[in-house]
Amino acid sequence: MHERTFPFRSKAASLAVSLSLIAPTPLLAQGGTAGWLSSPGVVGTLVLLGIVLLVAALVVGAKVDRLLRSLRHRAGGNEATARLGERGLVSTYSNEPDNPLVDEKKPQEMGLEVQPGLRRLIVWYLGCAVSWLVIGTLIGQYVGMKFVWPDMDEQAWLSFGRLRPVHTNTVFWGWASLAMIGLGYFVVARTSAAAIPSLRRGWRALGWMNLGILSGNLFLMAGINNGGGEYREYIWPAVLPFAWGLFLTFRNFYGTVKRRTIGEIYISNWYMLAALVWTLVLVTIGYLPWYQNGLGETVIQGYYMHQGVGMWFMTFTLGLLYYYLPSAFNRPIYSYSLGVLAFWTQMLFYTLIGTHHFVFAPLPWWLQTVAIVFSAGMFIPVVAGTTNFLMTMRGSWSAIGRSYVLPFFLVAVVFYFVGSTQGSFQAFRFTNHLWHFTDFNVAHSHMTMYGIITFALWACMYAIVPRLTGREPAQLLVGAHFWLAFIGLFAYMISMMAGGTLKGLMWLEGRPFIDGVIGSRPYWIWRAIGGSLMFVSHLLFAWNFITMVRRPAVNTATAAAPTPTIA
Repeated sequence: MHERTFPFRSKAASLAVSLSLIAPTPLLAQGGTAGWLSSPGVVGTLVLLGIVLLVAALVVGAKVDRLLRSLRHRAGGNEATARLGERGLVSTYSNEPDNPLVDEKKPQEMGLEVQPGLRRLIVWYLGCAVSWLVIGTLIGQYVGMKFVWPDMDEQAWLSFGRLRPVHTNTVFWGWASLAMIGLGYFVVARTSAAAIPSLRRGWRALGWMNLGILSGNLFLMAGINNGGGEYREYIWPAVLPFAWGLFLTFRNFYGTVKRRTIGEIYISNWYMLAALVWTLVLVTIGYLPWYQNGLGETVIQGYYMHQGVGMWFMTFTLGLLYYYLPSAFNRPIYSYSLGVLAFWTQMLFYTLIGTHHFVFAPLPWWLQTVAIVFSAGMFIPVVAGTTNFLMTMRGSWSAIGRSYVLPFFLVAVVFYFVGSTQGSFQAFRFTNHLWHFTDFNVAHSHMTMYGIITFALWACMYAIVPRLTGREPAQLLVGAHFWLAFIGLFAYMISMMAGGTLKGLMWLEGRPFIDGVIGSRPYWIWRAIGGSLMFVSHLLFAWNFITMVRRPAVNTATAAAPTPTIA
């Protein structure tokens, strides 16, 4: 058999392509592959990657500064900070200066008053989500290793074509969806100052959704699927129980907001109710049989695929952030008006951008253009939301070294801006032509679903579960979880962006497809390394969760208000 050589004339050229993701070169004219590096989408993506590196440097710098200040304090004397108990007596003290009322790296004996039975329901939702996270990413790790060792097995049910949708659907519907709903139950009850109408309905919804995920995965591994629709591989008998669980959840959430004892509907509930409504509509449209033929099916696939991410995961998670982030910093959200602006512009722009996944496809040109324009319009809600979150966190940057919740929130907010903005850049015609259908798209999906959604869910869980159960996780393991996940994501993301860019350039030059496969091999190795780090972090997170929910250490049945701190 004739052996092909690496498509570029030298390995130095390959290295140049990799470095191009972090080092800009002079402006070139756009034509073929000549001007790819100077196109607005590519330049914007490079700037966004620089922002991620800057944030990582800030977090590391804060940790080092924290250590140095601690050493200076020990050498130069102590200035105590006292914490008063309920009777005005000093209960605890700290030698740490500038100790704000944030989630600190020390146990807080503070319970939260919740509806009887709701605490258990929330913990079970989160426990099921954590289980699906470990299972789904274990499968993802196995699939990632197949890129390096494609002959690992010869079983049909272990093939890439069957396991890849099992991985994506498990982490989408099993991990992220159940975690969002579990965290949402606390938010909707708390912000409405009302009881959940039916906890039994919540348990039934949990059972139906788990049934849908389990049956859907078994069908996929048996080779029974819905065709080539990405994230729509579950057949309708598996989707139906999951959708029914969503409907029961919507009834509970809507009923709680309807019974609220305060006048305003808090912004979090706007996002969560909108996400539930949109997703029920989305699932219905995505599985109606008369939309599944010809180019109409392509349009529906773009709509379903992008709305599943944007109108379900992103919208619901933003609702969670609008409660848990200001709560973690013990301050109100910076601007309610910015939240409303972000909400309505998200509803306007996100619903019409799905077709940007099929630019240059045989679809109406005007439909593609509308998708690109509305993708650019997403700058408005993204900038509004990011500004709102960062301004809420202002003045608390020194707490990075003391808080294990803040780094997770910070990464989620930064990736919300970086991942969403990069998606808008990728919708431009040239960057779409260069990157779409390559490994770059895999990097983008992990940047959003992992960097935004998963980090936000971790932040919310670390913020609320200890206060529900009275047990704190080991801080060393929380820190290890954060750094393994962050470094693993960064290695995964950069390797897939570099490999995807290389492959896209080969395709634009008309090189044979197999050249792109050969050229991507070193990047797939780094993909496996990054995925391994992320999977280990998930095991640590699972252990942290078990630590937080087993054997409650304090009586959490009675609410306890935060005690004041004086210096």
